[in-house]
Amino acid sequence: MKMNGKTILVTGSTDGVGRYVARRLAEDGARVLIHGRDAARAKVLSDEIAKAGGAAPTFYQADLSSMSGTRALAEAVIRDHQRLDVLVSNAGIGSQNDGPQRPVSADGHELRFAVNYLSGFLLAHLLLPLLKAAAPSRIVNVASLGQHPIDFDDVMITKGYSGSRAYAQSKLSQIMFTIDLADELKGAGITVNALHPATYMNTTMVRAGGVTPISTVEQGGAAILRLVEGDDVAGKSGLFFNGMNEARANPQAYDAAARKRLRELSLKLTGLAR
Repeated sequence: MKMNGKTILVTGSTDGVGRYVARRLAEDGARVLIHGRDAARAKVLSDEIAKAGGAAPTFYQADLSSMSGTRALAEAVIRDHQRLDVLVSNAGIGSQNDGPQRPVSADGHELRFAVNYLSGFLLAHLLLPLLKAAAPSRIVNVASLGQHPIDFDDVMITKGYSGSRAYAQSKLSQIMFTIDLADELKGAGITVNALHPATYMNTTMVRAGGVTPISTVEQGGAAILRLVEGDDVAGKSGLFFNGMNEARANPQAYDAAARKRLRELSLKLTGLAR
């Protein structure tokens, strides 16, 4: 896919691998919509893109830890654009950020489940009309190899909480959603794939968790960009990739009954249930 003139939203793009991906796409001529919570970081990125000769990005400030913040982001994008060629759902929080306690979102949901999964679930559904208008278009969900099965009796992990488990559950939820949405969109000209870009990239999230980075954002960014623009994946959908290679996720991802339970819960929690 040629990037020149394409409209691409990259959530969580004022830092880390999202920042790298947004900068590269802008340099390739895309109309990049950057998102984050920090306007100052967004300004630095915008200036860097302009200095490199890329098209000036549009910044959308939103807190995806709340359903209202996610809806506000979608409404702003829909207001400003008639089509969206690619959605890169990258925003997230790590397993160790904010300490060992069990944080909750403004809506009362376990925070990692809310930010890493529910916000992307809601945003993708709200932006589907724009993605359909731009077909062939793509959705790329930035997940992880760290995956933990969902306990549907305690999805919000009120017992035996750990940040690592919560993070891994949220990332498996992303992959389950990817498979479901790909099935739903068959024939619509929209592909949906998820990936683990690279292990412990040199990002603020990783360093804040006390982990020594072992991969670069360039390595992870290359894997994301391949799903955004690669011709070799143009017809592939509903898949999970480890870097550049197609891989298998946790077995629960391929359990249709589990995916149905997650989908029904997610529709209810996001207010999308009919």
